[in-house]
Amino acid sequence: MTDEDYMKQALALARRGKGWTSPNPMVGAVIVRDGKVMGTGYHRRFGEAHAEVNAINAAGGGAEGATLYVTLEPCSHHGKTPPCVDRVLDAKVSRVVVGCVDPNPLVAGTGIGRLRDHGIAVDVGILAPQCEALNEPFFTFMKTGLPFVTVKYAQTIDGRIATSTGHSRWVSSDASLRFAHRLRGNHDAVIVGIGTVTADNPDLRVRLVRGRNPLRVVLDPDLRISQDARILDNQDAARTLMVAGTPCGAGGASVLKERGIETLYVERNAGGSLDLRALLAEMGKRQISSILVEGGGRVITSFVRERLFDRMIVITAPKIVGCGIEAVGDLEIERMDESIALRFERIFRKGDDIIMYLRKSLTGRRGKGER
Repeated sequence: MTDEDYMKQALALARRGKGWTSPNPMVGAVIVRDGKVMGTGYHRRFGEAHAEVNAINAAGGGAEGATLYVTLEPCSHHGKTPPCVDRVLDAKVSRVVVGCVDPNPLVAGTGIGRLRDHGIAVDVGILAPQCEALNEPFFTFMKTGLPFVTVKYAQTIDGRIATSTGHSRWVSSDASLRFAHRLRGNHDAVIVGIGTVTADNPDLRVRLVRGRNPLRVVLDPDLRISQDARILDNQDAARTLMVAGTPCGAGGASVLKERGIETLYVERNAGGSLDLRALLAEMGKRQISSILVEGGGRVITSFVRERLFDRMIVITAPKIVGCGIEAVGDLEIERMDESIALRFERIFRKGDDIIMYLRKSLTGRRGKGER
C-alpha cells in the first residue's frame, strides 16, 4: 500500500461527514503502523471531535510510532475543540502525511510547522487536488470571505421550469427530488424569492432524505410574505431569514419578529432589486459558507446576470410543455460572443432525468467583494 492508497481511504472517510460539518471542513484520518491500519476516524459533526482525534482514540496505543494520514492539515488553534496538533503530539506518531494545507488564517501552515518543530516528519500534498476539491466551499469561504454559491433548477427538455400558468409540481422525477433534497442538506442556506413562496408555498426543509436543514432565506424586498406561508413554520427545525430592501416599512418585520423570524435589510440596486453582492457579504459574516439558490426565475436570473455563482446544477426532465416559464430570463445579451460560457463538469442520470454540473469557463478566483 502506498501513501496515495491510504490517503484515498482517508478521503472516503471524510465524505461520511458531508452535510454535517459546516462551517468546518470534512476531514478523514487513517493511522498505519508496519503496514497495518491501527485506527480510522472522520469529523462527524460540527462541534464534535475532529478526524485526527477520532482516529487516535480508535488506535489507542497503536498510534505510537505510526504514520497518520489526514486529508487536511491538523488544526493548531482553539475553536469548538482543542488543537488537534496537541493530540497528535501526545499520541507520539512518527510521521504525518497531509493532503493539503488548511486555508484558514488561524492555521495556514502553523499546524504543520508545530509538528516539524517537535521532530515529526511531515509530507504535504498527497492527493492535494482531491483533498481540496472535497472541501471546495470551505476553501472558497476561507479565501474570499464569501459563500460558495450553487444555482440549481429543474427544467423540461424545452427549457421550462413551470407551465404558462405557473404550475411546476413536479418537473423532475422522484429520484431527482430526493437528489435535490440531499443537495439542500449539503448547503448552509437555501435561497428563494418571494415569487416562489407565493406561487409554490415551499417548506424548504430536508424531508426526503436524512440530512441537516439549511437556513431558509427568502428574498422579499417589500416584506409582502403571507403569514400563512409554510416557510415561516417549524422554526425549531429550520430557521428562516427574511431579506428586505432599504427603505422598507417595519410593520411586517415586527409581526415576523413575534414569530421568532429575523429580517435582514440590504441595500437596493439602481433597478430597485436587492443588492446580491451585499447579501453574500453579509452571509459570509454570518459564517454561511455555502448557499443553494433554488429560484424562482427572477432570482436565478439575477444571480446569473451578475455572475454570482460558482456552480450550476441543471436537472432536465424528458418532458415538453411548450410555452411556459424559463429559468433564466433576459440577460441583455445581444451577441453570442457575449454569452456566459460554461463547461460541463459532470453529467449523470437520476430516474428518467439528466443532471448536469456546470462551471463558468473563465479561469481564476474572485477576491473579496467580487466574483
